[in-house]
Amino acid sequence: MRYQADGPAARAPLAGVELGGTKCVATLAHSPDAVLDQVTLPTLAPDETLPALAAVLAGWRERHGLAAVGIASFGPVCLDRASPRYGHVLATNKPGWRDADVLGTVAAPLALPTGFDTDVNGAALAEMRWGAGRGLDDFAYVTVGTGVGVGLVVHGRPTRGLGHSEIGHIRVPRARGDDAPSACRYHDDCVEGLASGSALRLRLGDRDVATVGPDDPVWEPIVDVLAAMCHALVGSTGPLRIAIGGGMPVKQPHLLPRIAARLEVSLAGYMELPENGYIVPPALGDRAGPLGAIALAADALEEAADVAARIAAEAML
Repeated sequence: MRYQADGPAARAPLAGVELGGTKCVATLAHSPDAVLDQVTLPTLAPDETLPALAAVLAGWRERHGLAAVGIASFGPVCLDRASPRYGHVLATNKPGWRDADVLGTVAAPLALPTGFDTDVNGAALAEMRWGAGRGLDDFAYVTVGTGVGVGLVVHGRPTRGLGHSEIGHIRVPRARGDDAPSACRYHDDCVEGLASGSALRLRLGDRDVATVGPDDPVWEPIVDVLAAMCHALVGSTGPLRIAIGGGMPVKQPHLLPRIAARLEVSLAGYMELPENGYIVPPALGDRAGPLGAIALAADALEEAADVAARIAAEAML
């Protein structure tokens, strides 16, 4: 079953929570074109932020009814439903948030179908429903901002295993002569450490990023690193398209064509990429994150309906 904004399953709207490192966006919607309400809250301590989000959802349920809930959280988070830590934040750099029970505090009291995933996986699923990944089962959504996150969907589902995708922390070769300090406290040569917004600030030192033009040499190692990350994606799971968004590409639009060109050089003809645009900006822009939580809610509602239909069919045998 697919969630339809004008179908029976949509008589009550969906609620989504994008839990970010600096702010949280709660959205009440049927679809991107039918947003009923949206509330933005600062991300403070867990015991302040999570109850406040739960209160927003409870208020919406009382006034509008809710069909399902989706939570797209900064990570790392536990996505193993068999684990007692499912829905908890794990070893995050954000002070005070390690082991915070996001799912249990925000959504469990509602007892509704609930989807829970990373913010970038949610954004990838939203782009696949309504944006740059529409019609694709294999897709990657990259955000380059303070850090680097990758939502990776393979055969229609976000990757799982030891945890969720952490491609922002794969190690890549440094360009010759690149001895800039890493912005990652775990790795000296990972994508996030060398090519994130935090890495850019370290590379610039006292220089103001607003004064840095497209031809500045500071972009060369960043393009190299992001192209190397894309090469790793192509050579491993082979997404049919990669959307790259986040604060840095939005403010520096020259980066995407340069990354695409560097990727072609890096692949050296070994693998052919689609001709109709392989590295693209997100079609949903800055709405990809909040709508990612709505996409997770829609997926949860569809899954619940499929389970109910299967149980009913088995009961008739």
